[in-house]
Amino acid sequence: MNNDVNSRVQGEAAQNPLRRLGTGHRVDTSESITFTFDGKTYTGCAGDTLASALLANGVRRVGRSFKLHRPRGLLSAGREEPNALVQLEGEGFGEPNARATLVPLYKGLKARGQNAWPSVERDMLGVLGLFQRLFPASFYYKSLMWPSWHFYEGLVRRLAGLGKVPRAADAQQYHKRNLHCEVLIVGGGAAGLAAALAAGAGGLRVVLMDDQEELGGSLLGENRVIGGSSSTAWIAQAVAKLRAQEGVTLLPRTSVIGYYEHNFLVGVERVCNHLGPGADLQQPRERLWRVRAKQVVLATGAIERPLVFADNDRPGIMLASAVQTYLNRYGVAAGRRVVLVTNNDSVYRVALDLHDLGVTVVAVVDSRRDPVGPYQQAVRDRQIPLLTGRMVRQVRGRRQVRAVRLAAHLGGGQLGESRESLACDVVAMSGGWTPSIHLYSQAGGSLDFNEHSACFVPASCAQAVRVAGAANGEFQLQGCLAEGYRSGAAAARAAGAGANVEPSAPSCDDWPQTPLEPYWYTGNAATEKQWLDFQYDVKVSDIELARRENFISVEHVKRYTTNGMSVDQGKTSNVNALAVMAALSGRKIPAVGTTRFRPPYHPATIGTFVGRDLGESYAPRLELPAHSWHLAQGAWMEDMGWQRPQCYLRAGEDFEAAVRREAVAVRRSVGMFDGSPLGKIEVKGPDAARFLNRIYINNAVSLKVNAGRYGLMCNENGVVIDDGVFVRLADDHFMVHTTSGGATRIHRWLEEWLQCEWLDLQVLVNNVTTQWANVTVSGPNARQVLQALDSDIDFDAAAFPHMQFRSGTVNGVEARILRASFTGEASYEISVPARYGLALWEAVYAAGETFDITPYGVESLMVLRTEKGYLHVGADTDGTTNPLDLGWGVPIGKKQDDFIGRRSLARANDTRKDRLQFVGIEAVDPRLPLPVGGHVVSCASPAVPAPTQGYLTSACLSPALEKSIGLGLVSRGRERLGEQVYIYADGNTTAAKIVSPTHFDAKGERLNG
Repeated sequence: MNNDVNSRVQGEAAQNPLRRLGTGHRVDTSESITFTFDGKTYTGCAGDTLASALLANGVRRVGRSFKLHRPRGLLSAGREEPNALVQLEGEGFGEPNARATLVPLYKGLKARGQNAWPSVERDMLGVLGLFQRLFPASFYYKSLMWPSWHFYEGLVRRLAGLGKVPRAADAQQYHKRNLHCEVLIVGGGAAGLAAALAAGAGGLRVVLMDDQEELGGSLLGENRVIGGSSSTAWIAQAVAKLRAQEGVTLLPRTSVIGYYEHNFLVGVERVCNHLGPGADLQQPRERLWRVRAKQVVLATGAIERPLVFADNDRPGIMLASAVQTYLNRYGVAAGRRVVLVTNNDSVYRVALDLHDLGVTVVAVVDSRRDPVGPYQQAVRDRQIPLLTGRMVRQVRGRRQVRAVRLAAHLGGGQLGESRESLACDVVAMSGGWTPSIHLYSQAGGSLDFNEHSACFVPASCAQAVRVAGAANGEFQLQGCLAEGYRSGAAAARAAGAGANVEPSAPSCDDWPQTPLEPYWYTGNAATEKQWLDFQYDVKVSDIELARRENFISVEHVKRYTTNGMSVDQGKTSNVNALAVMAALSGRKIPAVGTTRFRPPYHPATIGTFVGRDLGESYAPRLELPAHSWHLAQGAWMEDMGWQRPQCYLRAGEDFEAAVRREAVAVRRSVGMFDGSPLGKIEVKGPDAARFLNRIYINNAVSLKVNAGRYGLMCNENGVVIDDGVFVRLADDHFMVHTTSGGATRIHRWLEEWLQCEWLDLQVLVNNVTTQWANVTVSGPNARQVLQALDSDIDFDAAAFPHMQFRSGTVNGVEARILRASFTGEASYEISVPARYGLALWEAVYAAGETFDITPYGVESLMVLRTEKGYLHVGADTDGTTNPLDLGWGVPIGKKQDDFIGRRSLARANDTRKDRLQFVGIEAVDPRLPLPVGGHVVSCASPAVPAPTQGYLTSACLSPALEKSIGLGLVSRGRERLGEQVYIYADGNTTAAKIVSPTHFDAKGERLNG
């Protein structure tokens, strides 16, 4: 046999040039497309990918490895490709780290190889490969220490990274869509199409997503027979039938990148990527799909594993499935003379396809000692040399494959001496198959290790998901079709389709297979030449080093060696690396475990996640129910989460004059304020009072129905995070008011405690902020204005005192009214359903015209609350302020029950005497404004830097008091009332005095009037 092979090698009359085969493929050779790669111009065909077009043009070296800059050729034909990472160029259309195997060829495409200078062919840093012994795993942790890290930092940062961020702004747009369906099928291969046919027969909403340009999966690269016709014909019939079915949606070019809880999946559709700069700019480049499905079928296929032998990273060494795909789908012969190396039966069909299309098959090399079956017989029938019990010991050729030297496989990865050499320019290898269980694992599914196929397969998952086909460890076409039909029908029934008939799988041209024999690496050859991760230059010797340095956890080894951390995330390297770890540690592969599968499964552009959330669309524009009225009255609007009036400008007024006028009007007569953004969270349930009693630092249980109480909330560290009035609407029903900016945050925080900590409490919380419009009427004449409205509520002071709640009707509309104040005046907060907000506002304004009612804005409110000394959480507090600093020691002492943060308040640091305490500040010269943020110091001319005694948090020129006042946090502040201090800011100091925070109406007579 040996002599026969060598005579065949040397007896080739002439080498077949790389060529585009005439027939049998899926590209349009009548339409040529010109493109450039690394500055050179080439021609491809419509339907090509950049990878297939480069291969057709004889381009073998398409990239460089990251660490050692070794030349890299194509390894695969799909998204598992680790080598062919290119930089797409074009003003406004650039993209780094694009995989040539996934880039459809389009007119004018310009691409460059990455990680190489000046080009992939002649990379100046290729010299690093000569010094690879100096760059073992994590060498940067053990070297580059002298004279210091900064000495090397600049060079290292210039060498680091893959690709370059485009300098020009992205010229294209991105969209988002939400989608609900009964059955979502991920994967459009044989199993996926079968599942869609079965599920679609149930009349449900069925969505099929597949990441390829066209549906068909790996069948697109194979010559198979299904139901008596070609696999190509079966695909066409299945797709046509699905397109004709009502309720079935097909989304090719859509990669599902994340699987989250409650069957929520995220996909990225490449809408115009295949058109490049010629795309319609009104169409999105990519679309993000957010899918909620009742049932999911994962038919994501499997990825062929490389074999690990010496010099297995040379250009020209490819996965056998890739050679077959380029041959049958794109009509491109990967080389002139092909040697196939395997430990399983899958490459035999590749050998047959190559032979039948006129490509020279030098030999099929099988590591198994004596595989016997129909595949082996078919190869022999075509007089293709079959060399069993052998494995590659050495590869000849530095820049690309020239020949391979073989040796006898003695078992367990041990080889004998080299015995024969085969001249070739392509090595097609297969080390078995790895099911694509990434999405299944993201869903929380557990895995088992299938010893027969030497791969991880799905075991169980709590979510409503089924796995079919190669993703489930079924590698025979007949089995894939059967599992697809079965899973699709079962998913449809579980989603409510009833007893739909499960179609039977058509017959296929499957042959019985002989068992795979694992071959993980060559144990008695130089391990520093056996590559696992082709992009990051991770070798078997790196795993050995990690083991010697006592790295046991697979997660630690991953990060120490960087295996699986490149763009491909270890799709071709992870299982081989796990097997090496297992062999070195004397464990079985399942005991080693797997690294955690995290989304995204495939890299996604940032633009896809951003979508249309740009500029005005960056966040929802929240407008008040009376927004149009505010604008018509000259409101100075600012974005504060909501579009809110800061003040209302009249003719000839500036901002300060308008604020002063409004504040004076509230003190003298009456004002009205749009408080709709005030946080409103309903808390309801038998345990509502107990729940809020743990949330607030003051007592919630003792609060009576129809009464309100001002309260503070703390986090676990005892830091104040929000405040507001909570109202008891019924024994089991509360309304919690938060700061306007804290509504969403506090609602999520409450949900977190209920869902994660206090699962025994029967409580529901609901954020109803946007459901209610609020008009606050404040001032000495506020009661008279409300009494002028048509209402069934008694607004008399005795009937409706401060901190009380009433419900009834106002002008025929159901209303909730809380008497609470943030101005220091008698105030009534009227809430009605949001759709009546504008009508209520106009009605209050009309009723108050007799009293010269004045609308006032947020800035005017800040002046009024500063005069009264009311706290503004976030302005008058920081990330260290606790309730004791604010003077809440007495209420805390009276409360017997526990609350969030109470234990922290007993810490020594929280009870220090010199903590910053909340006080009032008053300028000695009433005409001088106090600078917010200014530091409290003890002398008029401090030597900067000087120790600070606190700082000013709020300040204004008080219209009511005719002097400059403020609020602040000052060390030992409450002990120092009346003491003169200085406020330092920007090199200037202002003399001031520490006073009580309540500058105005200290007795509360106006508040309670």
